[in-house]
Formats: sequence, structure tokens, C-alpha cells
Amino acid sequence: MMKTALQTILRVSKMSKDFKISSTSTILPMTIIGVLFFIFGFLTWLNGSLIPFLKAICDLNEFEALFVTFVFYIAYTVMALPMSFVIEKIGYKNSMALGLAIMAVGSLLFIPAAQRESFTLFLLALFALGSGLTILQTASNPYIVCIGPIESAAMRISIMGLINKGAGVIAPLLFTAFILSGIGSLEDLSAESKEELASKLIVPYIVMALLLSSLIALVKFSKLPELEFEKDEAGEQKKSIFAFPRVVLGAAALFFYVGIEVIAGDTIGLYGQHLGLTNVTSLTSYVMSFMVLGYALGVLLIPKYLSQERALIGSALFGVLFLFGVVASSQSHGISEILWGWSGIRTLPNTVAFVALLGFANALVWPTIWPLALEGLGKYTAQGSALLIMAIAGGAILPLLFGKISHVSGDMQSTYLMGIICYLFILLYALKWHKIKSWNEM
Repeated sequence: MMKTALQTILRVSKMSKDFKISSTSTILPMTIIGVLFFIFGFLTWLNGSLIPFLKAICDLNEFEALFVTFVFYIAYTVMALPMSFVIEKIGYKNSMALGLAIMAVGSLLFIPAAQRESFTLFLLALFALGSGLTILQTASNPYIVCIGPIESAAMRISIMGLINKGAGVIAPLLFTAFILSGIGSLEDLSAESKEELASKLIVPYIVMALLLSSLIALVKFSKLPELEFEKDEAGEQKKSIFAFPRVVLGAAALFFYVGIEVIAGDTIGLYGQHLGLTNVTSLTSYVMSFMVLGYALGVLLIPKYLSQERALIGSALFGVLFLFGVVASSQSHGISEILWGWSGIRTLPNTVAFVALLGFANALVWPTIWPLALEGLGKYTAQGSALLIMAIAGGAILPLLFGKISHVSGDMQSTYLMGIICYLFILLYALKWHKIKSWNEM
């Protein structure tokens, strides 16, 4: 069986061109990148807790509160392409260290934001965090794709997803425990209570800045191999990244995926608040828990029992099914009582439980689209990765649109149906569009 394009062009520094990467040689890169993915998840999915928190202390409506997601994710769009050129200039390894440094600065910006209770400063801090994450993700995702066979890339990304979303489970719980301890509701807070709550953010973000700074040394001085790509004839025939339909359409699919992923993870707290639930800042953990379950299945099933394409098809179909569940369900707790009520974990109204289940549908979309989109890019891999990272703008635009529609209509439950468009686009990419090699085949 012929090697894939990516396997053919990949080589690691100081290794021969024909060297085949062993499972042992991937342990160090996987471990270091795994630590980075934990950081990705922790900081990203803190947004689900920050949204109702900042809504309360900064006196925002639902639409204004979702500017948290807009600013955080728009950074990916603004910074991704410039960061791809940075990666080409200083290398993948140095770029990861640079990303961590930018994130440390962003964490420190939370201090004046909390002291002044300034939503503008909070947004600036979030933009800095998003910018740092942009260069980290642009560098690290192709790393995971390229350090082994392309057929099992989704499995490796699923492992990273387990780590990433595991952090997403932990982050809201820690936020609720340490920031909101003793506070049952965020509604109708006094000015003194708002000031006290805001001040609780200072120490955690100082700790975060110190942790990120220490990780710079880990990445910089580790023996993490540098990725280098040989020129290949097929790639040389292409004049730009936009000549590869599979990566352009893959980026569009990721735009819709990240949009619905963020809608599920970051609006569930607002939805719970809308329905009068308590401890809403912890609800994101339910979404992340189901994502962890989905990633675990990906690790077990891909590629031995389930191809990357079929996993993507299944994800899209489950997403549509669960969205109809959100809209059609009542506020009884039957679904969650069956799924996890026996464990003693807090149950949820059925309609909220289906929002949580979207995490399961979403889990394998990111791991499967990346290898399908990046295959055969050669020297354009960094630019292809940047284009895919830019698609994270879906997490900025679609939740904001969700918030606007929900605010205007007053019906948040039915607004979730906008996600059907997202899953249908993903389904088309899985069925046909990832196979297209030229725009003439459309």
C-alpha cells in the first residue's frame, strides 16, 4: 500500500528522509502537546463560566455577554494567517513558546479588569488569550497529524481531545467552587457583592500566568523535534493554499462546527439561567463530559473499527437528532435520570440535557476534519493549518448570532435549531467534499 502524501514528505530534524516514526519516538511530542492541549481546554472552556459571571458583575444582557465568545474566537481569525508566517520563520517549537508568552500576558490583564470591573478590559484580556492560543493551535495541530500515519491521525487527535475536554470538565467546576462558593444565584447582586466577586479572579489568573511562564521553559528546552517538509511535485503545482478544495471546504466545515460547539458549551449556562436553574456556571461541565465520552470512543474505534469519514457522518446525524431533542423536550428530568441520575450527579431538565448531549455529537468532528483536510498539502501545511484555525471564527460569529436571535425572539429554546445548518454542512463535507482534489469537481 502506497504511503500517503503527508507520510512521504514528513521528516523530523536530523533524521533521514526515509525514517519511519516509531511509537516510541512519538511519546515525547504527544506528552508535551498533551500538556498544551490541557491548557487549551482549561482556558477555552472557562468562557462558559465567565459568560454568566460577567453578565452579572458587568450588568449585561444575553447578547452583550456573548461578546466574550466573539472577542475570544475572533482572535483566531485575525491572528491565524500572520501566525502561520511566524511559524514558517521561527519554527513550530519556538512558536509554541511564543504563544504561551502571549497567553501569560493575557492572564495578567485580568487583574486590572477585575479591579475596575471593566468589561472592555476583560474583552482585551480574552483577545490576548485567544491570540496566544491561535499560534499554539496553528503549530500543535499539524504536529499531531504528522507524527504518525494519516489513517490514525483522528485517533491521536482524539487522545488530545480527551485531555482538552477533560480540562473543560474541570475548569467550570473549579470556577464554581473557588469563585462562586457560597453564592447560589448571580441574579440581583449588590454593588459590594459584585466588587467582591470580581476581586476573586485576581489570584487564579496570577497563578495561571506563572504556570504558562513555566511551560515556556518546558517547550523551549525540551527535545521536541522540529517538523520539516520536503518539497513535492504535487504541492509545487499549486500556487496557493486556496487551490486545495479539501482544505478550503474543511475550513468552512470547521467554521460551522466550532460555532455549534461553542453554542452548546458556552450558552448552556445562559440557558439554565433563563430557565431559573442554580449553579449555572457548572453546566458547561456536562457538555464537556459528553465530549470526553465521544473522544474516548474515537480512540477505541478509529481507525480499526470506524473510518474517519464514517465517524464524521455519525457526528453530523447525532447533532441534528439532539437539536430536535432540545426544541421538542419539556423541563422534566427523565433523560438525565436515565443517563446519569443513578450516579447521584445532579439531573437536568430534558431540554438542557439535550444541549449537553451535543457535546457527544461534536466530539469527533475536529479530529476527523483535520487529517482529511491536511492530507497532501506538503509545504503548504502551515498555511493550511492557519486556514483551519481561522475557521474558529465560527465560535465568534455564530454564538453572537444565536444571542441576538434569542434576545430579539425571547425564545432561546427554539434558537438552537440554527445549529441544523451547521451539521448539514459537516455532513456534506463527510460524504463528498473532502474527496475533491480540484474546484472543477464541484
